[in-house]
Amino acid sequence: MVTIRCRDKTFPHISAIIFDKDGTLEDSAEYLRQLGQKRCRAIDAQIPGVGDPLLMAFGINGDTLDPTGLIAVGSRRENEIAAAAYIAETGRGWIDSLSIARRGFEEADRVLQKTAPSPLFVGCLEVLQFLSHAGLKLGILSAARTSRVKEFVKYYQLEDCIQLEMGVDEGLSKPDPALFLQACQKLGVEPGATLMVGDSAADIEMAQKAGAAGCIGICWGNPEAAHLAAADVALAQLDEIQII
Repeated sequence: MVTIRCRDKTFPHISAIIFDKDGTLEDSAEYLRQLGQKRCRAIDAQIPGVGDPLLMAFGINGDTLDPTGLIAVGSRRENEIAAAAYIAETGRGWIDSLSIARRGFEEADRVLQKTAPSPLFVGCLEVLQFLSHAGLKLGILSAARTSRVKEFVKYYQLEDCIQLEMGVDEGLSKPDPALFLQACQKLGVEPGATLMVGDSAADIEMAQKAGAAGCIGICWGNPEAAHLAAADVALAQLDEIQII
């Protein structure tokens, strides 16, 4: 176990750190924006008029992506349900609406299937290597599909650092604390000896309800972000995570 310090906050007796992926380790805002736009276009081609309001629901406004928006924070299933709700407003039945939404999402997947993972944020690789060499167990718990998490780890050759590659496929989604408890169980660590590092309020709420040792918010370049107010400490970059 080690003692972690972030700015003026100290976390003693830590054996593991679990990271979110998108917006935390991976600078994926541009990819998510393109994904949301392609999903909306594919759905709008089936149900004209749905695309623009659905973009707003996803948190996409032109060239910007809301880091607290649905596509940035929600699971694929949650995004599908939201899209289906907009389709259902046109008078279609719920099962038909879900099917239309799923087809739109699958079409977007086909268009982007060869897209490589987004860049790592500057310094992430060095931080992960440093923490791993210090004896900490490291894991990723993302709202993305597990397949995307595994692809990310493989692409950046993080296998020696990351012992847990966990996404949200079906069922539970953030901020359900059961996800964090499952992640800790798979890592073989106690929640009370594990830190959560994430860029969303869902990451923070999930870990706090699960009894995590602490919650570290990350908003690259802006640690004062309002949506991280509930975190024990908020950082502007990951190299502010220190071992003492």
